[in-house]
Amino acid sequence: MEPVKELQPKKFVPIHAKRRKKLSADQWLAVLFLSPSIVCIAVFVYGFIGWTGYVSLSNWNTIIPDFSFAGLKNYLFLFKDFRFQADLRNTLFFTVFFIGLVIVMGLGLGILLDQKLVRGESLFRNIFFFPMALSFVVTGVVWQWILNPSTGINLFLKPFGIQPKWYTDTTIYGGFQWGKIEFGLPVAIIAVVIAAVWQMTGFALAMYLAGLRGIPDEIRDAARIDGCSEFQLYRKVIIPLLKPITVSVMIMMAHISLKIFDLIYAMTGPGANFVTDVPGVFMFETTFRGNYYANGAAIAIIMLLTVAAFIIPYLRHSRRGEP
Repeated sequence: MEPVKELQPKKFVPIHAKRRKKLSADQWLAVLFLSPSIVCIAVFVYGFIGWTGYVSLSNWNTIIPDFSFAGLKNYLFLFKDFRFQADLRNTLFFTVFFIGLVIVMGLGLGILLDQKLVRGESLFRNIFFFPMALSFVVTGVVWQWILNPSTGINLFLKPFGIQPKWYTDTTIYGGFQWGKIEFGLPVAIIAVVIAAVWQMTGFALAMYLAGLRGIPDEIRDAARIDGCSEFQLYRKVIIPLLKPITVSVMIMMAHISLKIFDLIYAMTGPGANFVTDVPGVFMFETTFRGNYYANGAAIAIIMLLTVAAFIIPYLRHSRRGEP
């Protein structure tokens, strides 16, 4: 009978040591190819964001650099400034109307095409997709002429006694005193909304049309067998299924509206009494025309935070696989 062997205690190996593996040659090659992009993003994106944040906390408001610490002085100055308060008001109304109209028109046109209610679908799609090929600068110049109070569309409206002032109107609807400004709907911002919606509706149409064409016919047939009318089919079945697309369109349009600059700058500029001004235009003029670099950097950081407030929650939900 063989003697029983004495059991030797196993050597403890940390879990992280077990998982540690050497990179293969292909993996090192991938890291080598990615490293220039990683370095560029780290420097030219996050590095510049950090630099902008640092400048926004300094006293550099002249052409001569002054990096002495100012704390939140520049931010407090902005939120007390008449023009910046007007910018926040304009951005709020522009964002609400812009996102709402793009979603409604994109979904409505997509349903029309899905129902085969429009003849010449290819031509119809191209007409609405064409503005997406233009830059906002071109769109701004074109709509500046179309909505000019003394030319453009007003020439056709003149026989009917209708002569809107469009983007030159300084009227504020439903206004009440809020801080240093009159808070309400600036009539002039509606002209800018029209131009922006004209350009971006094609994008929403493409998104919704792809979503509609991706819904199986079995779902539609089952709803019809259960007694759904076409209106109920879209309201209770199809539109809820398009929720992920609606959220995506909303986030992307919010991103565009919160950082809008080129359309406003080319079409109207700040406008009389700043009725069409936005933070992007204010930042450009403050930094590169007024040489108030710290104030301009503070505006840029505020714009970044507002965009991040929309983008970060969306990215977190996307990573979790939620709509």
